Amino acid sequence: MHRHGYQGRKLQRAAGPRRALVRGLVTSLVLQEQITTTEAKAKEIAPQFERLVTKAKKGDLHNRRQIRSFLLTDKATEKLIVEIAPAFAKREGGYTRIVKVGNRLGDNAKMAVIQLTEKPKVVVSATEKTTGKTSTKATAASTAPKKGAAKKAPAKKKETAK
Repeated sequence: MHRHGYQGRKLQRAAGPRRALVRGLVTSLVLQEQITTTEAKAKEIAPQFERLVTKAKKGDLHNRRQIRSFLLTDKATEKLIVEIAPAFAKREGGYTRIVKVGNRLGDNAKMAVIQLTEKPKVVVSATEKTTGKTSTKATAASTAPKKGAAKKAPAKKKETAK
């Protein structure tokens, strides 16, 4: 006989890789605000994301540290606390929407798009407001020539037939 009330999905992985997969997907959802994945993975990460948003709305130090321990990057943690949580301040749950988009070519897996139900407002830092510029690293990288593009092959001389 088997145990009743199994919770969660195995996603054909052992516990460690499954935990890493869920953490990666939730981090991507925070950063991108919408991701396309399989239906089972989308249904698995939705409650995890909901818990993180609830913690971000509380915003105290303990909850911030719990969020940071779950998400993979500091950038995702900041975005969740500063941009996403205030957008859901008046909402009690239901922070994500799962839209089924058909089957994937190749293995015919059921696919879904998981997205935020509200658009977070982009917060501009005080330095960007006063200067009106982005960081100098980004502009320097975009104006620098690309490797390999500057080098050209030497032109071949045409031989004339006599």
